[in-house]
Amino acid sequence: MTDPVFFVPTRRYTAAEVADLTGASLSDAAHANIEIAGIASASEGGDGMLVFVEGRNNGHLVEALDAAAILCSADVAQKVKSGIAVLVTKRPQAAFAQVGRLMFPPAASPETMTGEIGISRHAIIDPTARLEPGVIVEAGAVIGPGVAIGAGTIIAPNAIIGRLTQIGRDCYIGPSVSVQYALIGNRVILHPGARIGQDGFGFTGGAAGPERIPQIGRVVIQDNVEIGANSAVDRGALSDTVIGENTKIDNLVQIAHNVRIGRNCLIAGRTGISGSVTVGDNVLMGGGVGIADHLTIGSGAHLAAGSGFMNNVPPGEIWGGYPAEPAAMAWRNLATLRKLSAERSKRGKGDG
Repeated sequence: MTDPVFFVPTRRYTAAEVADLTGASLSDAAHANIEIAGIASASEGGDGMLVFVEGRNNGHLVEALDAAAILCSADVAQKVKSGIAVLVTKRPQAAFAQVGRLMFPPAASPETMTGEIGISRHAIIDPTARLEPGVIVEAGAVIGPGVAIGAGTIIAPNAIIGRLTQIGRDCYIGPSVSVQYALIGNRVILHPGARIGQDGFGFTGGAAGPERIPQIGRVVIQDNVEIGANSAVDRGALSDTVIGENTKIDNLVQIAHNVRIGRNCLIAGRTGISGSVTVGDNVLMGGGVGIADHLTIGSGAHLAAGSGFMNNVPPGEIWGGYPAEPAAMAWRNLATLRKLSAERSKRGKGDG
C-alpha cells in the first residue's frame, strides 16, 4: 500500500474521471461517482483503491477483489463482483500508471532532497558556469567551470558536474552523481550514485604491463533518458558513447566506451555492455545480460536475463542462453540436456 507519510495523493478522482483521463470504458454508469482515494495492487486492494488486472492469466485476482475501481481487459471484466467500478481498457497497466502519475507526482519524477529552492549557499559553483533561471542546486553540489545547465533542472546534494558539461532543461541529477565530459539532453534522470563520463577500460600491452589508451571521446545522453542508481556510462575513446532518446537503464548497469544505444530501449540491472557495441531501437535486455565487445544488437531484439552474447543478434529476434543463441534453439538444447541427464540418472540407478 502507499505510505501516507511519504506519498500523499494530490486529489481524489471519480471513476468517471478516470475513464475520461485514460480512455477506458466504464461498464456501469451507476458507478460513475465512486471515489478513488489511492492506488494499490489487486492482491491487496482496499477501500477507495484503484487496482488493475492485466491479462487473462491474472483473472483469478478479481474473484475476491476488495477495491473501489478496477482497470482491466474485457475478458476478465465479467468476473468482477458487484459494487466495484469496472473500467475496461486494452492496456490496464498503462492506464493505471497514468492515473498513478497524476495522483502521486513525486513518485513519478524526482524532487529535491532537502526542499531547497534556488541555489544553496552550501553549493560550490564556478563563476563561469551558466545556470538558467529556475535551476535548483542543493547543498554540497559542485559545479565546475564552463558548465551550462537548463531551467528546471535539479542538482541534488553532493552531485559533481565537471567542467564544460552541458545539461538540458527539467533534468534531475541525483545525490552523489558525477558527470563529466558529457552532453545531456532535456528531462534526463540520473539516479543516486550514477557515474557518467569517466574514462573507459582501455589498455594495451606494454613492456612493463598494461598501458592506458587515452579516452578523449564524450558521453551524449539524449532527451528523456533515465539511468539507474550506481550505473556507469564510460566516455568514448575516440568517438562518443551515445544513449538514445527515451531509453531507460536500471541500477548497476555498466556501459563501456564507444557503445551506441538506440531509442526506447529497456536495460535491466546488472547488465554489462562491452566497448563499441551497437544496440538498435526498442531493444529489451533482461537482468544480468553480458555482451562482448564490437557486437551489434538489432532493433527490436529481446535478450533473455542472464544470457551471454558472443555473436550479433539480428533485428526482432529473441535470444537467450550461455553462450546465447536464438531462443527456440536454446530452449530445445536445454530440454535435450535435461532429457539426457534424466536418462543417465535412470541407468545409474539400474546399475546399482
